[in-house]
Amino acid sequence: MRAVDAEHYWIAARFERREGWDAGSYPFNLPVVRNLYELEFHPKVTFLVGENGSGKSTLIEALAVAWGFNAEGGTRNFNFDTRASHSPLHRFVRPVRSARRATDGYFLRAESHFNVSTQIDELGVVQSYGGVSLHEQSHGESFFALIDNRLKGGGLYIMDEPEAALSPNRQLSFLVRLHELVRLRSQFIIATHSPIILGYPDAWIYQTTPRGLERIAYEDTDHYQVTRSFLNRRQTFLDTLLADD
Repeated sequence: MRAVDAEHYWIAARFERREGWDAGSYPFNLPVVRNLYELEFHPKVTFLVGENGSGKSTLIEALAVAWGFNAEGGTRNFNFDTRASHSPLHRFVRPVRSARRATDGYFLRAESHFNVSTQIDELGVVQSYGGVSLHEQSHGESFFALIDNRLKGGGLYIMDEPEAALSPNRQLSFLVRLHELVRLRSQFIIATHSPIILGYPDAWIYQTTPRGLERIAYEDTDHYQVTRSFLNRRQTFLDTLLADD
């Protein structure tokens, strides 16, 4: 059932089988895409989770580009191309928008954060990110400078694996900032492997499976179950994984 909430900016993404959609080729043959016709979003936070190579980053990239963000990240005003490698999937995504308009927005992807930092320096907009070049900070520090200073609230924020820059303690701090921005009428769509970040309450979690996307509870995610099992039975796991035979 679709959530009804005045704070929605992006209600759903429809995947339209138009000319050019080739079900036998990448990215249309990915299980996460093959049977996907509509993806509904929570008014506050939607998570995408799954194994490496399952297609979640391809999907979140397509969503970001369909909304109007640069494929490598940044705001909707960013327009640069270090290496054109994004898939054509975005061309088949039709956003279902609410009447409420976002006043801010940002696409953060871990793998191209360096390129975005360079662009920020070249555009001379460092003041909007805390006044210090993101290149002059550690990866985690630059990430927090971005979310603390650049993300204002009242916006749609799409993130691909934000935990790549963050220690477990910093991931907890990220949850605090995420909640602050949600309370400022923000909406998030996040692809993550982090069981800490996934623990944010009142969110929808979609997990990639061979059958496509399935919405599941936090405790049913592979990320939670594997992490819990390892922490509870660390020695058993290590004995099995590291056995000579």
